[in-house]
Amino acid sequence: MNEPGVAVVIEDDEDVRNLVGAILKEAGFVVHSAATGREGVEVVRDHQAVAVTLDVGLPDMDGHEVLRRIRQFSDAYVVMLTARRDEPDTLTAFLTGADDYVKKPFLPRELRARVTAMMRRPRVVSAQSVPEAQATPMGSPIRQAAANHASIEHNGLTLNYKARTVDLDGKPVALTRSEFDLLLDLLRNPGEVRTRADLVRAARGDYYDDDAYISEADERAVETHIGNLRRKLREDSQAPRFLQTVRGVGYMLVPKKTD
Repeated sequence: MNEPGVAVVIEDDEDVRNLVGAILKEAGFVVHSAATGREGVEVVRDHQAVAVTLDVGLPDMDGHEVLRRIRQFSDAYVVMLTARRDEPDTLTAFLTGADDYVKKPFLPRELRARVTAMMRRPRVVSAQSVPEAQATPMGSPIRQAAANHASIEHNGLTLNYKARTVDLDGKPVALTRSEFDLLLDLLRNPGEVRTRADLVRAARGDYYDDDAYISEADERAVETHIGNLRRKLREDSQAPRFLQTVRGVGYMLVPKKTD
């Protein structure tokens, strides 16, 4: 089996840094670490990391700013680690581009499970990591061929689940991994109400038993991702085109429009 690649631990607490490093090494990663945000950005860049754990409370800069800088050049999987308990901090992490968010103190097996779940998702260059000027035009033979293969169309939206691209009315839409996976799950289940727990599993890539524990924080994260999706898809709250809320349960796809 192939090794997962390089992981970088950005953490100023030496004990936590060593613990996280040991967890990732056991998972098969080659691990590098950094004690500050600025150093961490360079280590991620120099070693082309595929996974990063990032402490929110770093001594030189806020962890969310570190993530913004990493996202300028890297599509690595990123798990934010924090001792903070406020919900806005969680929302900021996902808005900035984090793939997961774990509160301290955490169980080593929990962190390893979260990282393993993330690594199950296809790691490809996403629309958000490609400068607009370099994006392949919609009408080009390459992009047209991709759009016609392994794609799902719905009310002017085209999602290609092999190329992991999304176009809305012919224009590319930049989604995070979690947003893409949630949208794909909804598109693959038309007419079905997807509970928040269903969508947590879709976002995490976890294929575990239905009775596996889903926390309130996991469900709130899904709500945040859905809100981001609606914004990026330019949804009208009064007349949604794609995503419909089923109060107290979850979400479902708006039926296809008929000509």
